[in-house]
Amino acid sequence: MGPLASRGGQTPTGGVNPYLTRRETFLLGLGLAGGASSAAMAAPPEQLTYGVHVSLPPAWFDPAETTGLITPFMLLYALHDGMVKAMPGQLQAASLAESWSTTEDGLTYDFVLRKGALFHNGDAVTAEDVKFSFERYHGSDHSLLKQRVEVVETPDPQHVRTKLKQPWPDFLTFYAGATGAGWIVPRKYVEKVGDDGFKKAPIGAGPYKFVSFTPGIELVLEAFEPYWRNAPRVKRLVLKVIPDESTRLAALKRGEIDIAYSIRGELAEELLHTPGLSLKAVVVQGTFCVYFADQWDPKSPWHDPRVRRAASLAIDRTTINQALTMGQSRITGSSVFPDTFEFYWQPPAPIHDPAEAKRLLAAAGFPNGLDAGFYFCDSSYSNIAEAVVNNLREVGIRAKLRPIERAGFIKGFTDKTYKNLIQAGPGAFGNVATRLESLVVSGGPFTYGSYPDIDALFPQQAAELDHGRRTAILHKMQQMVHERTMFAPIWQLAFINGIGPRVAESSFGRIPGFPYTAPYEELALKGA
Repeated sequence: MGPLASRGGQTPTGGVNPYLTRRETFLLGLGLAGGASSAAMAAPPEQLTYGVHVSLPPAWFDPAETTGLITPFMLLYALHDGMVKAMPGQLQAASLAESWSTTEDGLTYDFVLRKGALFHNGDAVTAEDVKFSFERYHGSDHSLLKQRVEVVETPDPQHVRTKLKQPWPDFLTFYAGATGAGWIVPRKYVEKVGDDGFKKAPIGAGPYKFVSFTPGIELVLEAFEPYWRNAPRVKRLVLKVIPDESTRLAALKRGEIDIAYSIRGELAEELLHTPGLSLKAVVVQGTFCVYFADQWDPKSPWHDPRVRRAASLAIDRTTINQALTMGQSRITGSSVFPDTFEFYWQPPAPIHDPAEAKRLLAAAGFPNGLDAGFYFCDSSYSNIAEAVVNNLREVGIRAKLRPIERAGFIKGFTDKTYKNLIQAGPGAFGNVATRLESLVVSGGPFTYGSYPDIDALFPQQAAELDHGRRTAILHKMQQMVHERTMFAPIWQLAFINGIGPRVAESSFGRIPGFPYTAPYEELALKGA
């Protein structure tokens, strides 16, 4: 990643760029290629503008509706604040809670609130807001939280006491990042305007406050000067929705935006060699894989582990990695567990062997291949899906690509409406146990089926307070997931972004595994 981030688009000779692609040649004719446009100089001096790769549904404005994805945290880190959250150098940093303690029996957590923390309407953050935010939370894993938490008490306005029904070593992991339950909203305001009114005009305690939202177009935020950590250095943020990658890159070159999320393949090469622009690749906790949604249906070809194994052997991960993410994605062999997570078990390296894939298909009764139905994916990652579908076709697995815009894709995934093949890319905070809960064991938001012996181990690890014994259980569970080929792993994503010449500090990569810019209050523009 170092060389990619440092080259900054400078040509070796200082003259004509020798790396022009056909796309750049075409854009030159339109005046869109070459160096960053002087239009950047005309941009508002205290405004930073993003080109965002996905739509921004209002549900992401409300922590109570957080799904088991990392994407909503792109907005939560700006608009809201958590009791405890991942920050640079700390996965569980004190935020609205300036400190906390746990009783020896592991049943009680006492939080002390930070004095002087304010919501955007000027109200102080109190214990009642914390209790209210937990109790109204209905996003991913809300049932698990409600099952394990006995009560949330508020001894006084600056203290919150959470009592568990039984010891749960992962309480803070779920509360602080794997869910939105610990991200605090103002009780009085929400009760006044209602849930729908809150999503139309959200008020949080984060470094930026809501100004306006035009669906499908842009979200505008303004610095909240009294933010407790420090006043944001950039006064105004504009998040423009630009789903098309080539359009995002063109806007970055023209100086219409300052940061372009998710630039891949040939476009990333263009970005890398454009004077005035720089590229930042961040390997995130997003693990891409193919989920065999019908593996529990005896009538489905995916019920046969040989067919699932054949699909995995068909994927040429190294070639796809070079073509789409410049070789920066991490090929670990793990399906849904990033190698940075606590309790990670390292599986064997994945193999690309089309001949063995065809042999397994024939042994399973498909010597001429099979019609695999739809391959569902988030449309913002359809280029990965296209490459995988092509690999599958080469061994005789004929799938039809079905890209769906992210919000709709996630709804279909969690509503369990898909069949056949689903390209999953879980990127939420947490640890191995939180990923198992979301994607593997019975009742998970993204779980279409489960295996009883794996399910039986999950409550055992959750109740095990000895770290070594718990690690052994979680390693065994990951090994079982791998051996059954519940998923075909692709890679741990390198999220590649473009940065314009006005940006002094982008905050990419400051929070380990987080794909977006944060902390937002540390963003800086040159000369501002």
